[in-house]
Amino acid sequence: MIELLAFEEKDFGRLISWIKNKEEMIQFAGPVFTYPLTREQLLKYVGDSARQVFKVRLMSTGEIIGHCELNLQNEIPRLSRILIGDRSVRNQGIGKAIIKNLLSRVFTTTEFENVDLTVFDWNHNAIASYKSVGFEVNPGFETYMEVNGKIWTACNMIISKQKYQLLRDHI
Repeated sequence: MIELLAFEEKDFGRLISWIKNKEEMIQFAGPVFTYPLTREQLLKYVGDSARQVFKVRLMSTGEIIGHCELNLQNEIPRLSRILIGDRSVRNQGIGKAIIKNLLSRVFTTTEFENVDLTVFDWNHNAIASYKSVGFEVNPGFETYMEVNGKIWTACNMIISKQKYQLLRDHI
């Protein structure tokens, strides 16, 4: 369904065009970027060796339809900045395919025992997608951001290598 390819400087314009406003920027990147997204921010981002940054290619058409990252900065690898930028292909299982691909990369090529991610609690579609591959909410690890005078709650979710291995053929 999808293939993850290295995100390169030639891809910057596409990603920038997908982020329409400050709220979308925060939903996509939390505090990592500021709106509007710029080439300079992206150069610094792809230059960080602790991040594996990808564009998402739809295999049926060859189109680049999304973006994602595997962040290896902390003790636990984190799935980050997952975006289906092409709105016409949302809600078709592509997010789930991205998550499965990233988990496979971590659990088959490293010795890590867990992977986590952060998602805003109002993003019900993303939470359902994460749960469908085995992620569980990690209680007590919520964070909060003020966005346009409102408090957004970000939940931490986690999956173990053992759970992933039990589920991978059924998800």
